[in-house]
Amino acid sequence: MTQIARYLGQDGEILEGVVEGDEIEEISGLDAMLKGGRRVGGKRKLSEVQLMPWGIGRKVVGIGRNYADHAKEFSNPIPKEPLLLMKPTSALVGHGQPIVLPPQSVSADVQHEAELAVVIGKRLRRASEAECAKAVAGVTCLNDVTARDVQRRELQWTRAKGFDTFCPVGPWVSVGLDWSNLRVQCRVNGVIKQDGRSKDQVFPVPVLLAFISAGMTLEPGDVVTTGTPAGVGPFRAGDTVEIEVEGVGVLRNEVRAE
Repeated sequence: MTQIARYLGQDGEILEGVVEGDEIEEISGLDAMLKGGRRVGGKRKLSEVQLMPWGIGRKVVGIGRNYADHAKEFSNPIPKEPLLLMKPTSALVGHGQPIVLPPQSVSADVQHEAELAVVIGKRLRRASEAECAKAVAGVTCLNDVTARDVQRRELQWTRAKGFDTFCPVGPWVSVGLDWSNLRVQCRVNGVIKQDGRSKDQVFPVPVLLAFISAGMTLEPGDVVTTGTPAGVGPFRAGDTVEIEVEGVGVLRNEVRAE
């Protein structure tokens, strides 16, 4: 298994690198993970770089109610087919960057949603489930931050899930990891709030990707997040939210007030 991160270079450009221990080594060209880049050296300490989220310049497709226990906690029916949503790229932040709460007058109930996300490695249009399974370049952690009160009062979810900083992704992408039965956790200030496994998804990854690609072409570098297990709940300014996906790592973000 290989772990690939995006990070800011010394000149402000976005680079990709292989993560090994506490170091990152640059690989050639953006999208090198997808195209098979070579190492070009220039190792740096992870602590010295700003990790960047996957999905910049691409699209982020989300899935609602893809765990039965999460649907149940809100007294919602289990969907008969995947429920799609979009996260704007302006919502993206990386590991170590803050989640910024909107003013209380806009939302007083912002909640975490721990999710396993997949990065697409091959163009998918009206693809079969078998083709979709082979098109996953890697997996990562994603926090589908949601203004729950806004979601409840509006008929669609775009604004509730689309505020700036409401899509933390990272810290890196794990390549070669079997996504079918991974543990997905959320911790707030070190306390476990969500704890599920990807095997319990209503619609597994290949089904989701085939459904999406039937109407919306998925391009290399797109991010598809796969739903959240039960236990979603609020966080507040000053909290630290951690999303952990087994075999990937920990996505950590502090929460700030605007």
